[in-house]
Amino acid sequence: MSEAIKIIDSNKKAYFEYFIEDTYEAGIALVGCEVKSIRSGHINLKDSFCVVKNNEVYLMNTHIKPYEKGSYFNVDSKRPRKLLLHKREIDKLRGAVTQKSYTIVPTKIYFKQGLVKVEIALAKGKELHDKRKSIADKQVKRDIQRAIKQYNG
Repeated sequence: MSEAIKIIDSNKKAYFEYFIEDTYEAGIALVGCEVKSIRSGHINLKDSFCVVKNNEVYLMNTHIKPYEKGSYFNVDSKRPRKLLLHKREIDKLRGAVTQKSYTIVPTKIYFKQGLVKVEIALAKGKELHDKRKSIADKQVKRDIQRAIKQYNG
């Protein structure tokens, strides 16, 4: 039985800026008008990050455009949003962030069985030479695909 997953937004910048070590799936605490806005695709994960405070993980700096048809129920578009994780996952994340200088970044947000889920990743920052290598590798892959397409075409 396959689960219906509909990806709303992905953070491509995170894969360029960081080495992704481990990923977790988390629920996200939202209000109704935010869910409606996410359903219509009005969310931006580009500059988002996560912090661990008081044994809870919060999604920071994520922009969810206020729902057009909402009234006084609309909330701040960049408010911190609580992520729903198991205690052992939160402990593991906190330990990695404090001891090993990792950071927690959201990589994608999607609907799974009607619920909004966010995939967060434990990541380590890339240095400039690593980013240059990523760009070069991507260009080589693109050239190979172009050559294969031209040869087969």
